[in-house]
Amino acid sequence: MGKVLRLGILLLLVSCGGGSNTAPRNLENACAILQERPRYEDAMKRAERRWGVPIHVQMATIYQESKFIGNAKTPHKYALGIIPMGRQSSAYGYSQALDGTWDDYVKATRSYGARRNKMDDAADFMGWYMDQSEKKLGLSKYDATSQYLAYHEGHTGYMRGSHQSKAWLMRVAAEVGQRAEMYQFQLASCGKL
Repeated sequence: MGKVLRLGILLLLVSCGGGSNTAPRNLENACAILQERPRYEDAMKRAERRWGVPIHVQMATIYQESKFIGNAKTPHKYALGIIPMGRQSSAYGYSQALDGTWDDYVKATRSYGARRNKMDDAADFMGWYMDQSEKKLGLSKYDATSQYLAYHEGHTGYMRGSHQSKAWLMRVAAEVGQRAEMYQFQLASCGKL
């Protein structure tokens, strides 16, 4: 009986966990995402109020970075195609923040308990980073394409123009911009903007 009770409690806790390690069912519809995960909406609205980054820009960037999977990590690197050599980078969580950038955020905002696998913290991080991109680079918080390029390359890389020689990255950033527009239209249609 003890094992059955423990298993039942474990299943209850897992089912109530909010699915932070799984993607929402319909990633093509912003309204469906927020309906399925209301805490995402709360977190992104707080980040929007604090940093001025619109929800649709946050959502499009999170989609590109992690597909809304809370414990997302970069793939492993392999030597000779078979020997595991660790991960491609330290990027982790919804926002795929690197260790050093996350540490900068924690220090700057005094968010010492923040975790990359919590949507509240990931949305706040993203808002903080994009606010810095506006201040340092003059990028509009509504320009998802340019914000994504600065997010991916870092502020210094963006200033150097490192993205301009990466056709694949320019294509991905354009897709982020298109997804942000799609999400904005959807959010307006369901009264979330």
